[in-house]
Amino acid sequence: MKPDPRNRRKVLTATIALTVVAGMVGFAFAMVPLYRYICKAIGVAGTTQTATAAPKATLDVPVTVRFDTNVDPQLPWDFKPNQKSVTVKLGEATTVSFHAHNLSKQTVTGQATFNVTPEKVGAYFDKIQCFCFNQQTLAPGQQTDMAVTFFVDPALLKDTTANEVRTITLAYTFFRSLNPPAESSKIESQASTTPSLVPTAAAATVPTSN
Repeated sequence: MKPDPRNRRKVLTATIALTVVAGMVGFAFAMVPLYRYICKAIGVAGTTQTATAAPKATLDVPVTVRFDTNVDPQLPWDFKPNQKSVTVKLGEATTVSFHAHNLSKQTVTGQATFNVTPEKVGAYFDKIQCFCFNQQTLAPGQQTDMAVTFFVDPALLKDTTANEVRTITLAYTFFRSLNPPAESSKIESQASTTPSLVPTAAAATVPTSN
C-alpha cells in the first residue's frame, strides 16, 4: 500500500513550521546579548560605559550628576544614595557611595541594574568600578556602603546632539538575584565583593552636596 501523499505533505508542512519556529526562538535569544552589546557601544537607552582609568586631562566644564535609587518589592532592602548629587568636571574621576540595608531576617543577594538620563549621554558616562558589576549579599539586618567610581567623558562636548547637557541622573534599581552564590560562601566573600570606598589613584572624591 502506497503512502498517502496528503499525509506526506502534512508531515513536511509540520516539519517546516517547527524549523521556522525553532529558528525564530534561537534568533530571539541571540538578539538579547547582541542588543546589550549595541546599547553599550552607542549608549542606547542610557546604557553606561566601562573604563579602566579616567582621562589624563580634565576640562573646566562642570556637570552635575544626580542619583536616583529604587528597590524591587521582592527584595527586602533599603537602598539610598549617601549624597543627592555631585558636581564634577568633564574627565574627572569621582567616587560616591550608596547605603544598603537588609531589612529581613535572612541572607539575601541582590543585583543592581542602572541607566543614565538624558539617555543620549550614556555613551559618555564611564564607570571605572561599581557595586553593580557584581551581585551583593547582605546578612540578616546587615548594612553596608557600596561605591561607584565614574567620570563623564570630555568627548561629550564634541557631540552636537548632547553637548548642551550639564545635568545627568544616574539611576539604580536593585532586584533580588535569581542565581545567588552558594550559601556557604555568601558572607565570607562579602568583604571581597563589595567595592572599596577608597578612590583609585586617578579618582578625586567630590564633596557631598546637601
